[in-house]
Amino acid sequence: MRSATPVRSTLMESIDLGGVQLEVARIDGPTSPRLAPIVFLHEGLGSVAMWRDWPAKVCAETGRAGLVYSRRGYGHSSAVADVRGDGRLAPDYMHREALDVLPQLLAKLGMERPVLLGHSDGGSIALIHAAHHAVSACIVMAPHVIVEEISVRSIAQAREAYETGDLRERLRRYHADVDGAFWQWNDIWLSEAFRAFDIRRDCRMIRSPVLAIQGVDDPYGTRRQIEEIAPTLGAFEQHLLAQCGHSPHRDQPEESTRLIARFLTGIA
Repeated sequence: MRSATPVRSTLMESIDLGGVQLEVARIDGPTSPRLAPIVFLHEGLGSVAMWRDWPAKVCAETGRAGLVYSRRGYGHSSAVADVRGDGRLAPDYMHREALDVLPQLLAKLGMERPVLLGHSDGGSIALIHAAHHAVSACIVMAPHVIVEEISVRSIAQAREAYETGDLRERLRRYHADVDGAFWQWNDIWLSEAFRAFDIRRDCRMIRSPVLAIQGVDDPYGTRRQIEEIAPTLGAFEQHLLAQCGHSPHRDQPEESTRLIARFLTGIA
C-alpha cells in the first residue's frame, strides 16, 4: 500500500435520473487514464456519507478515480413515497438496481467497464450487474448471495433496535428520510417473499475477475456467502478476515484496502 499517497478530493453533486435526484460524490481523477474508475455501492442502510473517507483512500491507494452514490431513498437522494405501502420494495429490488438504475447512471456519466466495489446489499447488486454487463472487476464485501437464517435473525434484531433503542437516532445523521431508508430495507428482508432470494445462478455468469471479502464474525452471514459466488468463467479470489464483522472497511480498513489494491494491480 502506498500509505504516503494523499487522499483524493471529493466533489458532491446531484444527478437527475428520470426525475429522481441521486446524491453523487466524485473522487478526482486517476493517476493513469488507463485505469477504470471504481464505483462504490453501499449497504442496505448505507449512503454516501456512511462510507466516510474510505472510498477516497481506496482511490488514492489504487490510483483510480471513484464514484459513490446513494440509492433512491437513502442519504440525500430522492425519497420513496409510502415505503410501507405502495412504495414498498419488491423481492427483486437488487436486480432492478443492478440491471435498470446502475446502467442508466453509468451511461449518463459516460463510464464504461468500471470496477464495482459493493458492500452487503451493494455487493449483491455488484455481482448481479457484473453477471449481465461488462465490468473491469467486481469486488464485494459481505455480499448476500442467498438468504440465511443468521441474516434474518440479525435484521429482526435491527428492527427492535430501531423501534426501542438508539439505532434510529444514529442513522439520522446519514439519511434525510431516516424512516424511509430503514423500513424499505427492513420490511422486504423480513418478508416471506424474500426468502427465495438467490443469485448464485447470476454469479456463475460473471466473466470479470471477482474479489470477495467476508468477516469471520459477520452477524449477517456466514462464509457461504462468498463461497457460493463461485464464478465459472472468470478468476475468483476470496478472503476471510479475522476480528471482522459485517463491515470489513470499518473493522479491518487497512487489510481490506491492501487486498483491494493488490487485486487491482494490473487490471486496466
